[in-house]
Amino acid sequence: MANSPEELHRRAVELCIHGRYAMATRTLDRAWAGTDDPDLRARVAGTRAVVLQHAGRSGEAEQLCREALAQQGLRPHTRAVLLGQLGTLAMLGGRLDEAHTSLGHAIHELDGDDVAAARLRMNRSVVSLQLRRLDEAAADLEVAADTFSRHGLTADEGQAQHNRAYIQLLRGDLVQALTQMAEARAALPGSAVVGAVADVDRAEVLREAGLATEAERILERTASVFGAHRMPASRAEAELQLARSLLTHEPARARRVAAAAARRFRGVGNDAGAARADAVRLRAELGDVSFPRLESGRNPAPVRPPRPHEVEDVVAALVAQGLRTEAIGLRMTYELWRARSGKDRTPAPLRVPAGAAMDVRLLAHEVRAARALAAGREARARRHAAEGLDILGRWQDSFGSIDLQTSIAMHGDGLIFAGLSSAARSRRPDVLFEWSERARHLSQQVVPLRPSPDPDLAADLAELRMLRADGADWRANPRAAQIRRRARERQWSATGATAFQVRATLAELRAGLGTGTAFVSYVFTGSELVVLVVTDATARVVALDRWPAVRRAMPGLRADLDMAASVRSGPLAQAVGRSLGDRLAALSTALLDDVVAVTGDRRIVVTAPGVLNGIPWAMLPAMAGRPFTVAASATRWLRAHETDAVAFRSVGFAVGPRVARGAEEVDAAATAWAHGSTAQTRVLHEASVDDVAALAGEVDVLHVAAHGRHAVDNPMFSGLEMSDGTLFGYDIDRMPRVPHTVVLSACEGGRSSVRWGEEAVGMTRIWLHAGARCVVATPVIVADDVACELLGAMHAGLAAGREPAVALADAALRTGIVAPFQCHGSGF
Repeated sequence: MANSPEELHRRAVELCIHGRYAMATRTLDRAWAGTDDPDLRARVAGTRAVVLQHAGRSGEAEQLCREALAQQGLRPHTRAVLLGQLGTLAMLGGRLDEAHTSLGHAIHELDGDDVAAARLRMNRSVVSLQLRRLDEAAADLEVAADTFSRHGLTADEGQAQHNRAYIQLLRGDLVQALTQMAEARAALPGSAVVGAVADVDRAEVLREAGLATEAERILERTASVFGAHRMPASRAEAELQLARSLLTHEPARARRVAAAAARRFRGVGNDAGAARADAVRLRAELGDVSFPRLESGRNPAPVRPPRPHEVEDVVAALVAQGLRTEAIGLRMTYELWRARSGKDRTPAPLRVPAGAAMDVRLLAHEVRAARALAAGREARARRHAAEGLDILGRWQDSFGSIDLQTSIAMHGDGLIFAGLSSAARSRRPDVLFEWSERARHLSQQVVPLRPSPDPDLAADLAELRMLRADGADWRANPRAAQIRRRARERQWSATGATAFQVRATLAELRAGLGTGTAFVSYVFTGSELVVLVVTDATARVVALDRWPAVRRAMPGLRADLDMAASVRSGPLAQAVGRSLGDRLAALSTALLDDVVAVTGDRRIVVTAPGVLNGIPWAMLPAMAGRPFTVAASATRWLRAHETDAVAFRSVGFAVGPRVARGAEEVDAAATAWAHGSTAQTRVLHEASVDDVAALAGEVDVLHVAAHGRHAVDNPMFSGLEMSDGTLFGYDIDRMPRVPHTVVLSACEGGRSSVRWGEEAVGMTRIWLHAGARCVVATPVIVADDVACELLGAMHAGLAAGREPAVALADAALRTGIVAPFQCHGSGF
């Protein structure tokens, strides 16, 4: 019968699986009241105990379950179920070894009930995951998933698939982890609680991929969901993961969040969870020395460094719970703090177990590097840092996605800054060049394999264009958020790696520069800015003593640039012009005076760190009339330069909507080609996204005159406004072929966001990653008449056979226009 006590109990179990604990409690009450069968009542009590545990009433939960198990005359099956419930309670309480043993006995006793045994295998797999016994977890999940599939239990099967994806995360395969989690999500129940549980794991993947801000938004939301449903243990887990993410950039907040998580874990009797949260709190109190803060150039001062016994107590608690990875991470962070603070007079040996997590392995190399620096052994310190970065580089080998490559690089921040600081102190050009290239090339060494056509991704992007066209609040639209997430996941999985680009040596660079070119690499160590100047004849390290002047001039620069482009006449324009002129002069003096004394009148290849992101190099007085290109790295420029001889045979122009002089601009540029070369030209007015994609595959030079917008939170959703919506970065990344040279006559087309260390991502980088050799763009607003005249003159130079950077510099001289357009990539 539909409402029999047995059916009510089964329904309550399903409600628990769906995270609907309040309704499960009411259903269990009805089942209990409707039966006097001791076996059924014992099973009801066991299920009620799990509900109580999720509500934070761990003592009552365990007592209820043990009382039920103590009853005489229970069937063996019932006793096995209750033993499994006790194992589950131990798991939720963080008693992992006890949980593993109890669940194992229960699974053995339930040999004849494969569904009940499979559900306990699911719980045992979670225990194995926390103990880092990944093969054991995978074996349990394989059996459980097969059982659920045979019985048509879709929700249970989806949870098993999700947990299998979590194994991929722990094994370091972020692409498979996120892909499989997305696939499993469709089979999971649609309840808010189940979704929040899955989202906590998804946030871990995003955090490991370097997308900390997005991960933190998810974790804040899930913590609220668990709080609303009165699930303190689950809320504490979300807060713990949030604190782990905040360690990388907000240690003070990480400390507060971790302390709150520890209190919640202790409130529900979860000593293992409390120890994990204490470990994160202590790492935060150590100032999170693993991740130097780029904006200040120094670590945030801790409230009070923890005393040795505090660290040892938490390490011991973690080891007692079987959480060796967390224990090693805390101990190494403490050893790193000791080395950097001069307190490491008797360094403890470092033992990194085989198969340790990536962050632990990298942290071990940081500790070794810091100890070597403390002992004055600079070369050894650099060697340890390099060995760690090589490990990180091998992890990146399979990632073709620009999104993933750039964000993954954040794991190497501590090692990069250790190496850069030591290299700068050496004042040796060869050493500084090696480390400059390590920093710049780390996220660019994998050459992507162009993705095959993906109609599903194309359909998602088309729908997103429609949603974006509906209004300014499109980012808050849940459907838009879902599509953006799915687009990123598809791009991650679809873009493989085709080659690994070996870093260039200083000797190779000098041989490739020729007599008329200089290479200028600005290097930020976290506290100072130095520059390496290389020509075919010499390599010299120049200390920029005016770094404080650069820092003073940077705030307000973008606002002045935007205002100068918008206000062209009247008293305000004169005031803005003076302010902008003063800033540009100060930056030019600080950044270039000592450099041009070495380079002479050579053209320049510039590489710059994230702290100089947004510098309008073309507008600095010392750059007037000088051809230059901003390269991602010396290696990328040199490899492109070696094979860059190309005759432009075809040129395409595309105009987006509402560009005041867009048609005039492209018509004038096309005319320059008609008079100066035999190249074929195509002009598309009111061009659509598909028009631009098709045109990009047919021409050597593509010029797009359109309004552009930069998406700070996800640069891959930066775009150009075309007639049917936005051409996103993801649209570019899926083009099978892109032109040699791309000209973006668009506001913010050259703007980028800094991701961690030195990495900047924007539309220019996306085009270059897709295979373009040179991109001409501007990081700020440019007046339409300026773009029209300057770029028209530049095209005349291109049509005459000049290289893009030379054509742009000549155009600026001929027109007298000082504008922020600059070449990126291989401009010559």
